Amino acid sequence: MTERLRLTLRVDADKKPALGHGKIRLLEQLAETGSISAAGRAMGMSYRRTWLLVDSLNQLFREPLVVTRPGGGGGAFLTAEGEAVVRCYREIEKEAAQAAETRLAELEKLLTPQIV
Repeated sequence: MTERLRLTLRVDADKKPALGHGKIRLLEQLAETGSISAAGRAMGMSYRRTWLLVDSLNQLFREPLVVTRPGGGGGAFLTAEGEAVVRCYREIEKEAAQAAETRLAELEKLLTPQIV
């Protein structure tokens, strides 16, 4: 990959944005923290915004990606489907970056020089 350019990936479903680096990072944070609110805080989002994103992801796929634990301790976790979606997205991202490496280097040469 180049020094200044980074390829980002967005996956659309039914002509609408479905998955991107932000939602995938949210799922990764949720897996790390075991909490919707903690994952949102780690990303600087309100609980409501975080919950709405999780809910939209759960409705987008046949099986939920995130399941909450009711009760005193509460918490949330990624389902096997959630883990598969994250893994698949990261693999697509890696393959796309490798495929685009030469062209990104060409674009980088055309950028205005950085002022240090």
